[in-house]
Amino acid sequence: MAARAGDADRVWFTSDEQTGGRGRHGRSWASPKGNLYSTLFLSDPCRPHFAPQLGFVAGLALRDSLRRLTGDDRFRLKWPNDVLVDGAKLAGILLEGVTLLTRSHHASPAVLIGVGVNVKHHPANLPYAATDLAELGWECDANDVFAALTDAFASRLEQWDCARDFASIRADWIDAAAGVGGPVSVSLPDRTVTGTYTGIDEDGRLLVVTDAGEQIIDAGEVMLRGKAA
Repeated sequence: MAARAGDADRVWFTSDEQTGGRGRHGRSWASPKGNLYSTLFLSDPCRPHFAPQLGFVAGLALRDSLRRLTGDDRFRLKWPNDVLVDGAKLAGILLEGVTLLTRSHHASPAVLIGVGVNVKHHPANLPYAATDLAELGWECDANDVFAALTDAFASRLEQWDCARDFASIRADWIDAAAGVGGPVSVSLPDRTVTGTYTGIDEDGRLLVVTDAGEQIIDAGEVMLRGKAA
C-alpha cells in the first residue's frame, strides 16, 4: 500500500517461510524455515534499460555480507544471479520489474530484488550441487545474514550511483566471478554455446569465445567446467 501511494523506496520485506517460493523462469522453489527469504523494493532506481545491472549490485552485496559474517573468501558469483561455495549453490537472486499505479494515477516503475540464502537447509535432488551455511560449518541465522546484507546493499547501491558507475561494479563482479577464463556451456532456447568464458560486457551480458568467435549472451543456463553450478 505504501508503495502504491508513492511513499516507499528502499524497503525490505522478509519472510520466515514461503509456501510459493519462485525461482527463475517461474520455477517453484523449496522455502523451509531457517533460511533467508528477502525482497528489496526500489522505486524508480534508474532508467529501465539499466535495471538488469541491479542483479550484479545485489550479487556483490550478498557476497560482501557473507564474507563479513564468516571471514571466508570462497564465495563466488555465477552469472547472472547465484552465489557459490566450491561450486555448490548457496544463494540466488531474482529481479522483477513492475509498474505501480500511485494514488495520483501516475505509473511508477519499480524493481523488486529477491534474495534467498540457504542458511540452515538446502534443496536435495537437484541437477547441480547445493549447500547451506550450517552444512559448511558457519553458525549464523537468517537474521544475522539479513542484517549484514542490508548494510552491504546500501554500500553497493551508493557505489552504483543509479547506474552512473556500473563500470566499477562490473570490475568488482568479474573479480568475484566463478569460472572466468575456463570452459563454459550455455543452454539457449534454440542451441547450446560452448567455449571459454571471458567475463561480462558493459551491459552485463555474458561473453563466450567459441571457435566461431566471441558470442554475447543475454540470458541462458550456464554450466561451468562441465558441471551445473
